[in-house]
Amino acid sequence: MTKQFKLLYKVSIIILAILAAMLIGSIILMTIGADVLKTYMVILFEPLKTTLQLSEVLLRAIPLTIIALGISVAYRSGIINIGAEGQMAMGILGTTAVALAFPELPKPVLLPMAVLAGAISGGFWGFIPGFLKAKLQVSELLSTVMLNYIAAQFYTFLLRGPMLDPAELTMGSGTPQSMRLSRNLWLGRFLPGTRLHTGLFFALILALLIFFLLWKTSYGYKMRAAGASSRAAKYGGISVTWYLVIAMVISGAFAGMAGAIEIAGVHRRAIEGITGGYGFSGIVVALFGGLHPAGIIPASFFFGLLIVGADMTQRMVGVPANMVNVLQGIIILVIVATKMILADPYLMEKVWRKVQKRSNKTKEVEA
Repeated sequence: MTKQFKLLYKVSIIILAILAAMLIGSIILMTIGADVLKTYMVILFEPLKTTLQLSEVLLRAIPLTIIALGISVAYRSGIINIGAEGQMAMGILGTTAVALAFPELPKPVLLPMAVLAGAISGGFWGFIPGFLKAKLQVSELLSTVMLNYIAAQFYTFLLRGPMLDPAELTMGSGTPQSMRLSRNLWLGRFLPGTRLHTGLFFALILALLIFFLLWKTSYGYKMRAAGASSRAAKYGGISVTWYLVIAMVISGAFAGMAGAIEIAGVHRRAIEGITGGYGFSGIVVALFGGLHPAGIIPASFFFGLLIVGADMTQRMVGVPANMVNVLQGIIILVIVATKMILADPYLMEKVWRKVQKRSNKTKEVEA
């Protein structure tokens, strides 16, 4: 089997997977009476037409990138983190608490301290399922999902109680939120007339750090070894349980930092519903990006495009914005199916033999 055939086989499977996803999406769109071509055109191209719309795509890509990077660390280490939504909420609470407690601190002190508080809060929320998995063999699927609900209720409790903006009691906007945070916490917006902030560069730096950690250090090698084969890793003297916990702490910390960056750069206060499903979308982005920073960055942009495009379809085509969740579900199914096909060496060998057999028949006919 040649290298050229292996490459062609993988590329062909990926192209077929993309076409399958688009076909399934088209069928669903047709069932609700939508114009399929127009809907895809709006989702994929309309958000790129103006600087403002493009900046909104990049704005959505920032938290998606940071969360997906953390999730990739967990997946590579052999543990599945579905709790990024709750970890992001805890990160927002940690950042808000520091910003409200020390509003007069200078920006060079307050901003890193608040982001660190977000990372610690999210990391602690990630530590819990990591510890339960490593020491008690509690399924991380169950514990992370349950902790999402706990975090959501705790977040709501604080925003409706201790952290509630006093102005809400008199003005009554109806949306539980904290006080507006100190300007010393705000991230600068570098594109005039848009909300795009310097958190974009922070996300790119974190991508480089994750690449360096996982592929250029012995710790990253041990994490990936533990994820690839826990038995072999144990035989090689690697403490698999330790690296499971560390991976979940890192994953949670990244989700917490995503929350910190979101309120420092966009909302500038804690608001109910601020996570916006980023924690769950981050899982899809991580898988779509191949659990690698080089793939996660463009995948985050693509899903940012989907989110902004979905909002535009509701106004321009009449397709519900929730269709983006349907598309994400289709993409997950296609990714899982594609990974299973690409990981099956017997199927590749079977295709190779058929290609060889057909090639030999062609040569016999020509002769």
